[in-house]
Formats: sequence, structure tokens, C-alpha cells
Amino acid sequence: MKMIHYVLPITAVFLLFIGVQMNFAAVEKNMSNTKKVNEEQTKATSGTRKILVAYFSHSGNTREIANQIHENVGGDIFEIQSVKTYPNDYDKLVKQAKKEQDSEYKPELKTKVNNMKQYDIIFIGYPNWWGTFPAPVKTFFSEYDFSGKTIVPFCTHEESGFGRSVADISKLCPTAILLDGITVRGGNVKTSQGKVSDWLKKIKILK
Repeated sequence: MKMIHYVLPITAVFLLFIGVQMNFAAVEKNMSNTKKVNEEQTKATSGTRKILVAYFSHSGNTREIANQIHENVGGDIFEIQSVKTYPNDYDKLVKQAKKEQDSEYKPELKTKVNNMKQYDIIFIGYPNWWGTFPAPVKTFFSEYDFSGKTIVPFCTHEESGFGRSVADISKLCPTAILLDGITVRGGNVKTSQGKVSDWLKKIKILK
């Protein structure tokens, strides 16, 4: 019976030791992952990186924000355009956009980015259509390899913000680095220069 009394404390100490070791390992792993993400973000936002500002715009609101970003960060700018244009009539546009979202449709684009491999930081802008980005942006994501690249989303909207679009980008580009994006209401795009500049400083694209 006395041996049982000795064995139980020893077993408890052993289990406690194992638990402490596992906790230390988990902490070290989290610290390592955090350090890696911070290093990647620092590299991604350094001044030597090549930048592309890509955007899809129907009403012109997203184009306005894209131009503001481009004026601040430089690099190249590219408009995502589908071969088949969208209707100007609001009701028809909403109906078509909904149909495309439901069917996972990916329209053909007019032009392609020359040598996407050269870009390190890619700003991608779009209006919020039915809670996410329009179908042409989905096509854009499917045409290139974004592995190891830094994606920075920006979105124009009318009260809906990003919706689920950031989560959708993560699913389509799981090996890319995704920085915090910005949303701007359509009615405020003309006066959003300060907001855009502050955001670029916050994510360390600008000093």
C-alpha cells in the first residue's frame, strides 16, 4: 500500500512535467509563427518591393480609391475588366450579379497582367456585390499564382463593408499574406484621401 502512495505522486509529477513541456512547446510555436508573420509583413512592406494596384469598378467609386492608393504608393495600376460589360440599369445589374454569384461564374477578362511574378504587393479593389467581390475579380484571382505575395484588399460599399470578401480571398489565396484592408462608402470616395493615407501608414506601406 505504501508503494501506491509513492507511485501516485511520482506519476502526478511526471504528468505535470509533460504538460509544462507541451505548454512551452505551444508557446514557442506561437512565438515562432508570430515572428514569421511579422518578418513577412516587414519584408512585404519594405520600400524595395514592387507594387501593383488592381481594381474592378462599375460606377467609378472603386476606380477613385484605386487612383488615390496609386498616387500614394506608386507602382503599376491595372483595371480588371470583363469582356462582356455589365448593364447600367441598377435592377438588371443586381440581378446579373446575383446570378453570377450563385453559379460561381467566372467571366473572361479583356486583358491580363504582364509578368505577375514581378509583383510583391498587390492591392486589389472592388465594390461589394452581394456580400463579396464581383465575378471578374474571382476570375482575376484564378488566373495567377499569389503564393508568397502580399494582398491588400480595398472595397467600396453602401453600408455593407467587406462582407465576406476577405474570407473569400483567404480561401482562394491560402498561401498569400493578407494585410488589413480598407472600406470606403461610395458617397465618400471623393473626400477619402486622408483616410486612405492614414490606412497606408497604419499597415506600414507608407511611413
